Amino acid sequence: MRTTRKFLAAAILISGLFAAACSNDLFGLFASTDLDKRLEEKTALKFVTSAEDSSWVTGTFSPYSGAKPGEGLSLGSSFSFIVVSDTHIEDGDAHGLENLGSKITSDPAIKFVVITGDITQNGKREDVQRFVDIAKSLPVPCYPVIGNHDIFFGNWPIWKELIGASSYRIDHGSDVRLFILDTANAYFGASQLDWLERELAINPTVHTFVFTHANVFVRSPIDIEQLTDVRERARFLKILKGRSDAVFMGHVHQRIIDDAGGVKYITLEDFVGHGTYCRVTVNSGGMSYEFHKL
Repeated sequence: MRTTRKFLAAAILISGLFAAACSNDLFGLFASTDLDKRLEEKTALKFVTSAEDSSWVTGTFSPYSGAKPGEGLSLGSSFSFIVVSDTHIEDGDAHGLENLGSKITSDPAIKFVVITGDITQNGKREDVQRFVDIAKSLPVPCYPVIGNHDIFFGNWPIWKELIGASSYRIDHGSDVRLFILDTANAYFGASQLDWLERELAINPTVHTFVFTHANVFVRSPIDIEQLTDVRERARFLKILKGRSDAVFMGHVHQRIIDDAGGVKYITLEDFVGHGTYCRVTVNSGGMSYEFHKL
């Protein structure tokens, strides 16, 4: 009886790990790449939309043709942006993501799009290229976040070639900055958190938004925490306290919304299963958000 109970407990734990880890394929996960290697590409973002050239200055990427280094395009005092997560493009099938362009065209307040990881199912070249083609067709910039599925089967070199950096900062004028962070291995790493802390301590802006893949909070005590190091999680929350408007995440295919340290933490459900996106509005009254089906 005890053996049976132990077996059942182990089976439940393993199934929970698979469910919580966004349908991880263990062989693909073990073949994924080291975070430190990916962070070496911090100053080599090749993926650019709405422009033909780009420049890096002190870790600040300006993706707009003609913009001064580190200046970027000002968004004004009122603007909106879209966040999508877990598109899981597979065998060229983007599950309707290609229809996002018409939605943006009909809503001129939208200034950029961020996709918070697991953009592809297995990191295959054809699927990363499919994303790049869709993103470049959008009338606004689209910023990709790397997820665990995007580096499955050792496919980081494909992301590196077609997109480049997995961790970077975007400035929109002097008022808005975006931090794209790499948690594809379910942790930040000390060097990435050191960088984030330094960047947040200088040149304060009116609005700061952070985007990453692995989620910070869970809904149930039996759920598996996605950030594997609780000390990193605590440090992340401390770094952002009072310094960010919101953090957007994905990975667990659930909508989870929490507040900590004056920061809104929003985990999006998966686009592949729900076809939804989050529309965020920023104005003099602060930040608001709402979910829509594409």
